[in-house]
Amino acid sequence: MAVVQLVAVAALSAVLALALPHGFFEDWGWMVGPGAWIACAALTAMMVRLPAAPTLLGALLAGIPSALAVVFGWHWLGAAIAVLLFAVWCSRLPSQGPAFSG
Repeated sequence: MAVVQLVAVAALSAVLALALPHGFFEDWGWMVGPGAWIACAALTAMMVRLPAAPTLLGALLAGIPSALAVVFGWHWLGAAIAVLLFAVWCSRLPSQGPAFSG
């Protein structure tokens, strides 16, 4: 699940970075970032067949250290830590069947 979340976050970040000017993220990143993180977590839950509500709760909780890292200017370190915490959280959740196979 860490790989799915990491790929989803990286892909969405790349698309947004290409589509929007840097100034947009300086002004609105505080709002877009958490929304993108939750959207990627929802995709991860769907792809690896995890229950949505507990998975999204885990994403919310894992995002807290990431938000603190942003305050100190360590955005990508915070994102990496959040992915790891999210994976630990999700590893404790019951699967709802076989993972997405392509």
